[in-house]
Amino acid sequence: MRRAKLSVIGAGNVGATCAHWAAAKELGDIVLLDIPDKVGVAQGKALDLWCCGPMERFDANILGTSDYKDIEGSDVIIVTAGLPRKPGMSRDDLINTNVKIVKSVSEQIKKYAPNAVVILVSNPLDAMVYTAWKVTGFPTNQIVGQAGCLDVARYCTFLAEKIGCSIEDISALLMGGHGDDMVPLPRYTSVHGIPVTELLDDATITACVDRAKVGGGEVVKLMGTSAYYAPASGSVQMAEAIIKDKKRILPCAAYCGKEYGVGGYFVGVPCVLGSGGVEKIIECKLNTDEKKLLEESVSHVKDLVGVVQNLFPELK
Repeated sequence: MRRAKLSVIGAGNVGATCAHWAAAKELGDIVLLDIPDKVGVAQGKALDLWCCGPMERFDANILGTSDYKDIEGSDVIIVTAGLPRKPGMSRDDLINTNVKIVKSVSEQIKKYAPNAVVILVSNPLDAMVYTAWKVTGFPTNQIVGQAGCLDVARYCTFLAEKIGCSIEDISALLMGGHGDDMVPLPRYTSVHGIPVTELLDDATITACVDRAKVGGGEVVKLMGTSAYYAPASGSVQMAEAIIKDKKRILPCAAYCGKEYGVGGYFVGVPCVLGSGGVEKIIECKLNTDEKKLLEESVSHVKDLVGVVQNLFPELK
């Protein structure tokens, strides 16, 4: 039986941790790729992780490389390549830099792995997902962004702390953009089937949502760099659903045409993830306030895409 293949592009903290979680879950063979200047780092981390197999009891070939030919035959590719926003850097500067990186990566994916489902993690996420879609020309079901899984995980973690229950019993949903743009949906949040509104007051729920919105910033303030355990875990959760054809319903940045009246943009919505990538978008019934928040979030996505199109007219 053919073993699945997962490639991770970018061997920094997020990329290397994606490889770690994927190996621990025994999702298949793993390629960890970075630019030639950093190939030693990719090779070293891959070798180090590969040698964990006998102790952690996983079978996987793990390769560190800078040669895109090594991603041939990938079932899933996770793209973490890109620079973090630095002090004094404007949003447009960040987009300009990272679009160039993701554009280059996407060209190589198109050449060597045209059948892969591509999960984008690079920021600003909505702009990067759009860029990868335009450059690869892949069907929209093959391109998806990771943010919702991370935001929901943070939300669930903070709720569990307030309730005093296991995080395994919480089922929650957030929509829209990442961070400040997320749209909370307490009506769709439950604890082993019990509506969370019966266990916590509105102020406490709102506080958990607000903390989830700035969860990434909280981590940066504490350790001076971006989070990587949780973003990588969210990415691998998606990859696992695709590789194992689990048909999981997960919040992802997926292409919405008529869905939610978005009109052709990648927006955070609940999706069915399976071997076909984004196999279905679930349309939840939203009340007036929720619709307004989602529309505001979508408008910000459109603004980001507009910046990409102005900087790179060939991506229109």
